[in-house]
Amino acid sequence: MTLPRLDGEVTEAGAWEESPDSLNCLMIQAARGHRTLMAALLAELDLYPGQERALTLLWEYGPQPQNVLARLIGIDMSTMTKTLQRLERSGFVSRAPSPANRRVSIVSSTPKGDALRPEVERVLAEVHHRMTGGLSPDQAEELALLLKTVRDNLCGEGACDTSSYLSGDNLC
Repeated sequence: MTLPRLDGEVTEAGAWEESPDSLNCLMIQAARGHRTLMAALLAELDLYPGQERALTLLWEYGPQPQNVLARLIGIDMSTMTKTLQRLERSGFVSRAPSPANRRVSIVSSTPKGDALRPEVERVLAEVHHRMTGGLSPDQAEELALLLKTVRDNLCGEGACDTSSYLSGDNLC
C-alpha cells in the first residue's frame, strides 16, 4: 500500500505499518491530544468531555427539551440521558416535565451550573490557546477552514449533519 506523507513523499507500507507522519496518524493523534487535554481540564471542574457542550447550550439559549439538546449536540438520546444524569447528580442541571407535553423533559442549568460558566469558558480558551500555539492568527484561521473541508469530505451526504445547529451556534 502506498501512503502519502505531508512532505510529499510516498512510502510503501502495509495498513499496519502506517507512517506516524501520515495525515491519518496525525489526525488521530491531534484528536486524541485534544480529547485528553479537554478531559483533564474539565475533570478539574468535575465535568466529563461533552458535558460542557450541554451546559454551553443551556447558558446561551436557556432551558431546552432534552431531545433538542441531543440533536443539537449530535448524540443519541441514551448518551444524552447519561450525560444529563451525571450533570444532575452534580447539581449542575435540573430536569422537569414540559407543561405542554409531560413526556418531554425540559433541562435547565441550576445556579451551581451557572457558576461554572467562567471556568468552562477558561477551559475552552486554554484548549484553543494550546491548539493554536505557534500558529499565527492567519494560520489558525486557515487550519479551521481546512478542518471544515476535511469534516465535510468525511461527512459526505449529511452523515454528520451540522445544519440543525441554532443560528450562530459554534458548538461541536
